[in-house]
Amino acid sequence: MKKIGLLLIFCLASFFVKAQDKIEITESDYANEEVEMADRFREEGKIYVLTGVICIILGGLVAYLVVIDKKVSRIEKQLLNNDI
Repeated sequence: MKKIGLLLIFCLASFFVKAQDKIEITESDYANEEVEMADRFREEGKIYVLTGVICIILGGLVAYLVVIDKKVSRIEKQLLNNDI
């Protein structure tokens, strides 16, 4: 019953996403000459902070995955040794 409810919620949510107004793409959008946020970050030197934070987060995720992989491998070896 819960699966049907979740499916219904996701279907209804997809209708709301489709119901948004379309924005017309102009020639200036393809040129992409102005990126105000990135320019401001570069001018104030905050782009390096942003890049550093992103690298730290990704590095932490990779380290966490490596630790979890080692733990799972050790548990798998223990299970194989106990079965034999």
